[in-house]
Amino acid sequence: MKYLMWLLNAAIFFVLFAFALNNQDAVTLHLFFGAQWQAPLVLVLFIALLLGVSLGVLVMLPLWLRARRARQPAASRLSASDTGVDTLTPPAP
Repeated sequence: MKYLMWLLNAAIFFVLFAFALNNQDAVTLHLFFGAQWQAPLVLVLFIALLLGVSLGVLVMLPLWLRARRARQPAASRLSASDTGVDTLTPPAP
């Protein structure tokens, strides 16, 4: 199974590499206020991919943090109940 995954990853890499080699023509991006930027197509696509991934992570980050915070107290209660220590009631004076 390990070799099959390695072979699949190598195939994906070579397909993406061939795509990059076949798309080296310059494209012009027309930005705001008449600005223009020329770059190879593969670079423009790579930048668009990076922006999309980073935007997705930024949007999901609050949800991940909220879920992590909700999961932590439950995990500490489970570990405390295994040791016989009750964390919800204070110790008797």
